[in-house]
Amino acid sequence: MTSEGGSTSLDVVVIGASQSGLAIGHHLARRGVRFVILDAGSEVGEVWRSRWDSLKLFTPGQYSGLPGMAFPSANDTYPSKDDVASYLQSYVSAFDLPVKLNAKVTSLTEGEGKYLVRTADEGFTADQVVVATGPFQVPFVPPITRNDTVFQIHSADYRNPSQLPDGEVLVVGGGNSGFQIAEELAATRKVTLAVGQRAPSLPQRLLGKDLFWWLSGVGFMKVSTDSRLGRKLAKRDVLIGSSPRRLRRSGVTLRKQLTNLVGRRALFNDGSEQDIDVIIWATGYRSDFSWIEIPGIKNADGAIVHRRGVTATSGLFFIGLPWQHTRGSALIGFVKDDAAFIAARISSRLEDPAGRVGTDAERT
Repeated sequence: MTSEGGSTSLDVVVIGASQSGLAIGHHLARRGVRFVILDAGSEVGEVWRSRWDSLKLFTPGQYSGLPGMAFPSANDTYPSKDDVASYLQSYVSAFDLPVKLNAKVTSLTEGEGKYLVRTADEGFTADQVVVATGPFQVPFVPPITRNDTVFQIHSADYRNPSQLPDGEVLVVGGGNSGFQIAEELAATRKVTLAVGQRAPSLPQRLLGKDLFWWLSGVGFMKVSTDSRLGRKLAKRDVLIGSSPRRLRRSGVTLRKQLTNLVGRRALFNDGSEQDIDVIIWATGYRSDFSWIEIPGIKNADGAIVHRRGVTATSGLFFIGLPWQHTRGSALIGFVKDDAAFIAARISSRLEDPAGRVGTDAERT
């Protein structure tokens, strides 16, 4: 259906076709909703394929499926990033989801009771919009990086050790990515990992069971940000399957936070120094919602203001944000709970237009 302005008119537009966007798409398709899923990539799963070659999920196959379709791997095996990309492609085919590729959204605006979503080539109007672009948008690199002496690369662009020149490597970042990349590189070269704030670490397996068997069994994956415990846990990252002890056994040297770089000389906040040849910045990502031109949905820091993915702007939802509601909100095998919740809200608004009075957030 095409509106008078030449844009395609739909019930819902979903922005982003990775796991969270596809999970919500599954529920919308089952409800017979007219929708499209827009994605900037040239293929489904492109974001996963672009990560480093040895990346594997820390959730085993039995905890990595989206709603309606189990992940095709044996229990207690850990899918590779290419396995995930292939699974997402199969998921789209299995449920015939309306994904439109090469469709990067450039703006989201609101007017006359409708949302207008624009890409470089098209416009879409919708009663409701789900933003499913996830947390990994703009690679973050600290401002101390201006240095032509040392080869530097962000983990977003790192693929394998062959990319790097010879010499000593400094990996910066204390999350799962930093630990995994440092351990991989330690097999062939001298590696140091600089960590600003130590994260607690949990073993991948405990007493013969995978960690997520325990976390699911004790209810940890259901702990929400509505609770004091959930809000506390949301403030800190957790290492899974990695630890400082394991890294040291692999030959990695651990350092405190990197504070400056002078030529090849790396300076750390405990006063120690070290010459390096390569830096890998495993310093994470920052969200970029600058293309959303709707007042009142962001705080002073640019973060989305929501409650369980529901904003104060009626009909505008988010999914796939870290700790959006629980620890599993940004994990492939656990986003289904948020997807079901938001799909129910969307369906309710479509079935009862009179119920749109007031904001969705007020009714959460």
